Amino acid sequence: MPIPVCSLIMNENQRVASDGAYHVVRFPFGGGESYDAEGMHQVRQPDGYDVSDWRADDRSGLIWPAADGWGVVTVMIQWEPGDYSELRDQVVRDPLGLTDDPVDTTATDHRRPSPGMQCFTKHHELFVHPDVPLAIRVAHNDSRSRDLVHAQFKLAIHT
Repeated sequence: MPIPVCSLIMNENQRVASDGAYHVVRFPFGGGESYDAEGMHQVRQPDGYDVSDWRADDRSGLIWPAADGWGVVTVMIQWEPGDYSELRDQVVRDPLGLTDDPVDTTATDHRRPSPGMQCFTKHHELFVHPDVPLAIRVAHNDSRSRDLVHAQFKLAIHT
């Protein structure tokens, strides 16, 4: 049986406010290295909502799992240089409050910047369900807004 896979990539700067809050990482639909044969990241979302501008709508950061199963999540995040003392990221089920169990976070990391480039990867596994979208959220503590310069968000579901 094939493993449903969704692989998203964002290769342009995405501004993240310096407000102490977590922010959903948004991804374009199609193109680039993205792969979504199972339709887990679509403009028309399973609940009927249409995303008109992926750059401005946090719903463009959602992956809606194609099946119930054991989800394997892989993430890569790269920040621009900045005056950070802490960078944060997390996997979250239903980050936008679309279900009865909203903002169910897991795999939260708070980390110091590295001496070189601010590139971080994470791997996490969790149960996933088609009616509960997943996203990656990020935050930082610089005194001004900063850019993510690259991000990848991948989900493989073992049923």
